Amino acid sequence: MATSKEYLQYILEQLGGIDEISHRAMMGEYVIYCKGKVVGGLYDNRFLIKPVKSARELLPDAPLEEPYPGAKEMLLVTEPEDSQLMEKLLNSVADELPAPKKRTKK
Repeated sequence: MATSKEYLQYILEQLGGIDEISHRAMMGEYVIYCKGKVVGGLYDNRFLIKPVKSARELLPDAPLEEPYPGAKEMLLVTEPEDSQLMEKLLNSVADELPAPKKRTKK
C-alpha cells in the first residue's frame, strides 16, 4: 500500500512551521528532507524518522518499524500533531546527520 496524498498533506500541514522542510515522491512513498538532509519519510501512511541519537532521546517510546521489507528500521512518529516536538525532532535529526555527499557527473 502506498502513502496517500491526503496523508502527505496532513503531515506537511503538521510540519508547516518548520523552516527548510521539503519532500520528494519516490516509488509511491515520500522522502522528507530538513535542511537538505533526508530525515525520514512517509511509508504506507506511517511517518518514520531516522533513529539517530537525538531522535531516540526525543521519542524514547517510539517503536522501530521497517519502511519496507528488508530496509533498516526507523522510528515511528505517533504524535505528528505536537508541533513543538516535531520542530525540535526534525531540526535535531538534521543537525546530527552528516552533510549529503556531492554527486559527481559522469
